[in-house]
Amino acid sequence: MAATEHDRTRIRERSRERFDRMRESVRATGGALVAFSGGVDSSLVLAVAHEVLGDRVVALTALSPSVPSSEREEARAIATRIGVRHLEVASREGDDPRYRENTTERCYFCKSELYRLCDEAGARLGLEVVLDGFNADDRRDHRPGHRAAGERSVRSPLAEAGLDKEEVRAWSEAYGLPTWDKPQMACLASRIPYGTPVTPERLARIEAAEAGVRALGLRQFRVRDHGPVGRVEVAADEMELAFTRRVEVAAAVRSAGFALAALDLEPFRSGRMNEVAGIPSPSNS
Repeated sequence: MAATEHDRTRIRERSRERFDRMRESVRATGGALVAFSGGVDSSLVLAVAHEVLGDRVVALTALSPSVPSSEREEARAIATRIGVRHLEVASREGDDPRYRENTTERCYFCKSELYRLCDEAGARLGLEVVLDGFNADDRRDHRPGHRAAGERSVRSPLAEAGLDKEEVRAWSEAYGLPTWDKPQMACLASRIPYGTPVTPERLARIEAAEAGVRALGLRQFRVRDHGPVGRVEVAADEMELAFTRRVEVAAAVRSAGFALAALDLEPFRSGRMNEVAGIPSPSNS
């Protein structure tokens, strides 16, 4: 069940000391570049960084076929709203055959490219510190990209302070960020089963299918690419709507280029593709 306004107030009260510690750790950098996706976590990091560092913070968004155009547009809007300088840089992880082959380490190669771009931009701007939006809950999932962050000394102020996703959402609301209740997001490549190559064509049809399903009023879902079949996972509290509009959902998936559409009887939850691949979560390993 989603947290109520009263719940979120209590969440902020219980986490205030950790939040203040995170805020001061960002201030202590003296200047930073934020790896900014426009998601819940990096938006809060960017807002706090701008508050305490002013024009000594810059946001960088990587432009990649694995990121929907709607997410890029939202990142631009949020950066403008916060009032921070925003760089957009083309990301070329798709040129790396290790990324394209889509092993369980795919995220590592993608993030390696992102943080390389951040390091290069930071060096040009005289910003030695790179911040990301990794939070305390992310330690419980398979996140090979975090290893790439460690290799380049990227700082994760939310995780360092022990702030989890629920707390990030509560503080995002306090900062007036429109992302505070944004559904979980992940790159489009995460919809492709491990071992199936990541191609621009697959990414494009997943993006088109999800845009069509989203237009029907669904918010938290994934369209998984299984070759000719587009399998739609929907959050538990939206299953009734999905089944009510199943004909339209199927049409949206087929119009994107899938031959068949399937509506999963199990609700969406983050990490299902990892489970299928037999990857244990760090908390259970």
